[in-house]
Amino acid sequence: MGELRWYVIKAVSGQEKKVKNYLENEIVRQKLSDFVPQILIPVEKVYQIRNGKKKVRERTTLPGYVIVSADIDHGEVLHTITSIPGVLGFLGEKSTGASKIPTPLRQSEINRILGSVEESNEFALKMETPYIVGEQVKVVDGPFNGFTGTIEEVFEEKKKLNVTVKIFGRSTPVELNYVQVEKQL
Repeated sequence: MGELRWYVIKAVSGQEKKVKNYLENEIVRQKLSDFVPQILIPVEKVYQIRNGKKKVRERTTLPGYVIVSADIDHGEVLHTITSIPGVLGFLGEKSTGASKIPTPLRQSEINRILGSVEESNEFALKMETPYIVGEQVKVVDGPFNGFTGTIEEVFEEKKKLNVTVKIFGRSTPVELNYVQVEKQL
């Protein structure tokens, strides 16, 4: 048996899970499990607050890529991987005549990627929506610089907030970008 190395497969973005499932099924069907023992999609767990409830979901950290540990020197492995629907090829392929040979990842690269996968398994959650309705913020940019206010609405998709600030004793609604405000401690 040859040496197992880590390779990056280019996949159609958004179809990483489908590619992984197809690949796992095909490897089992062709009895190649010894030559392709691991297939990973690097993900991180993020939480968002919607309607006052915290929800956890996974987000792909490298969209369009699937990482595989494989012995590509074994006859059918390379062909099996590249013939999976949604696979566009390998990252860093070198052409040698008629065939293309994928370049394996360096150990330092795979350690960094695997380290981030392990961290996400330990529920190191990142907050996707950093602001909550009712929270106090200070305006740090724009015409209302220096004012403090209360968040009335959060628009996640636009990364904007509706903030009520007091100007000359009157509450005034203002729409601001996430980068224009900072949290009050």
